[in-house]
Amino acid sequence: MNVVHSFEPILGRGATTLILGSMPGVASLAAQQYYAHPRNAFWPIMEALFDAGPELLYDERTERLRSHGVAVWDVLKLCTRKGSLDSAIVESSIVVNDFETLFAENPGIDRVFFNGAKADESYRRHATAVTPHVEFTRLPSTSPAHASLNLDAKTRAWSRALRPGPASGNVE
Repeated sequence: MNVVHSFEPILGRGATTLILGSMPGVASLAAQQYYAHPRNAFWPIMEALFDAGPELLYDERTERLRSHGVAVWDVLKLCTRKGSLDSAIVESSIVVNDFETLFAENPGIDRVFFNGAKADESYRRHATAVTPHVEFTRLPSTSPAHASLNLDAKTRAWSRALRPGPASGNVE
């Protein structure tokens, strides 16, 4: 078992949308980049939505997200886990990121999208930030481990949810 730490958020001025994963996987930790596994659907979906696809350099992708008011972070600040699977996270080891400060310093964030069930469940179980003006929605995980949906189905679900305007519950 390894203690793993998340990254700083991808966050720009004027963020209105926050995408939360659970914890970076082994490939992401090695690359020090969000969603670095080559089969993760996150960046192909971001290509479809914001022209921020995997063919761009990482800094260019993250800048495109920022320019669209999209922030990316993880629910977990640290945890103990073997490998990359969310199911391998030791529940008693979870420490969540500081969402109280994040929301206080970024009051324009009014939509949060969870990248899969573990991010949603961990936030709702462990985070304590009071966010009455924020709409929360679980989306299908972009992880290659979530194989019940193909890339097209995941892209459609993410596209429906991330359209401007309020989100509408879970789309997973």
